[in-house]
Amino acid sequence: MRTDIFARLDREPEPPKIEVPRMTRTRLALFGGTSAFYLAIVVAVLLSTWLVTLDWKIMLFRPYQQWPELHAFLDYYVVLGQRGPTAVMVAAWLGWRSWRQHTLRPLLSLGAALLLLNVTVGSVKLGLGRLGPHYATQVGSAELFAGGDIFPSGHTANAVVTWGILAYLATTPRARRYLSALSAVVALGVGLTTVYLGTHWLSDVLLGWAAGLLILLALPWCEPVIAVAEARILALRDRLREQLRARRRLVPSLPVASGGPVPLFPPRPAGAEEPVRETVGAGSGRGAAGRAPGRPAAPLAAPRPHHPAHHAHAGHHAVRSERGPVGPAGSRRPPHSRPATGG
Repeated sequence: MRTDIFARLDREPEPPKIEVPRMTRTRLALFGGTSAFYLAIVVAVLLSTWLVTLDWKIMLFRPYQQWPELHAFLDYYVVLGQRGPTAVMVAAWLGWRSWRQHTLRPLLSLGAALLLLNVTVGSVKLGLGRLGPHYATQVGSAELFAGGDIFPSGHTANAVVTWGILAYLATTPRARRYLSALSAVVALGVGLTTVYLGTHWLSDVLLGWAAGLLILLALPWCEPVIAVAEARILALRDRLREQLRARRRLVPSLPVASGGPVPLFPPRPAGAEEPVRETVGAGSGRGAAGRAPGRPAAPLAAPRPHHPAHHAHAGHHAVRSERGPVGPAGSRRPPHSRPATGG
């Protein structure tokens, strides 16, 4: 039976040499161009230019009514842009990669990207306060500063970041190209789906694409912080392991104190019955013949050492070894018994 097909599931013996992306000239040029596009979209909406007019035309066209047969499928497809489900799926994959490659960088990169996404996109949403198409109040208006929170589109930006982080962390150029194309298609589809469902303006989606791409392009600046965080977490883990090993070594090395207290009555094993004891005293009228069946005989008193003075009373008292045990009342003979006479 072949077992080499499961070799990829094992941890790699040595951490692979992962090439950390750097802020190259190409990346800087893309970052600058995307930032200019981002500012142009914001200015066009603030000035209520042709972009706002296009938003209203698409909204009044109502794509969800023009193609109702796509509504059921796109309701599920838009989940690929929701923060919770996508973060859980991507974190599970990156967690397995972190365990296999002996590094926390994939998970820490995802955490840094989501933190940047929440700070940047959330602040712009709350600052501009734009209302969505379903809550618009005036035709042709940009609906800004009205208490909304849809500009830029959070679904679109989240789809760009969560699926694009897979391409960012790819270890080979070929995998990076394929994952970049896949994440671009998913993010493009999620953004257009929100326009189809009428939950976002087209300008919201354009700004969401730009916001997510800016976060991915800025991640190389966060790599030093990620490296420091990884080193501190691993050092804390090693310290906790050493403390746990030290405690385990101390437990079996503790000596048992000699001459310690010994229990008078050792514990009985589980299930053992307690023996029945019979008390023989002044009020007991049963001897060896009258003892209840199944009960043990009462123990006899130990004989006292022999003394010559005892011979003087040999004719009046029974032999000491024939006497019964001393009862509570002081008598050594059970009641209703006759004393034995001497020879």
